[in-house]
Amino acid sequence: MSTEQLTPTSYLVLGLLAREGPSTPYALKRHVAATLGHFWSFPHSLLYDEPARLAGLGLLREQREADGRRRRIFSITAAGQAAVQAWLSRPSHEPTELRDPGLLQLFFADLGPPEARLAIAVEQLAIHRAKLADYEEDQRLEQGAGAGGPGHRTAERWHGETVRMGLLYERAAMDFWAGVTESAGGADEADDRGRAEDDGARVSW
Repeated sequence: MSTEQLTPTSYLVLGLLAREGPSTPYALKRHVAATLGHFWSFPHSLLYDEPARLAGLGLLREQREADGRRRRIFSITAAGQAAVQAWLSRPSHEPTELRDPGLLQLFFADLGPPEARLAIAVEQLAIHRAKLADYEEDQRLEQGAGAGGPGHRTAERWHGETVRMGLLYERAAMDFWAGVTESAGGADEADDRGRAEDDGARVSW
């Protein structure tokens, strides 16, 4: 089987099933929403289609419950495990993708009214402040939680390996947008700066 048939979503599905064991597409969606979805954006509807496609390639095995809701349950095969190992042996050389609607608007803000730049910055500052608060609350809940339950191993990896990058990114974004807010000369500038500092942003200008 050619690796050209596999996409990043393919490896996401294979990796989750390798770690968590047999899962339904709905369970995969929940795992992604709680962890990987924070740094890998894609249509979550693919999680209902991709497992069946991978099963057709022999990388997953599909079973259906005999009664009840007759849910489709997927598990990884030896070929799927081998595909994950082969993927991990090829470090990604793709550049980071960044599609930030706020930055796109800021780039063209000079085409709008004078107050547009400030409005964009204030809104983005609020978005990143809320996201940072979510990450910090997520960490607090995880520290008080015990082990167990489907998806726990993936949640542990999220907190242990990648959530720190999320925290760093949101704090840096808050620094940036707080600076844009000040340069735009908004009436709420001092309040925005104070709230940014209270939320942990390292504001310096």
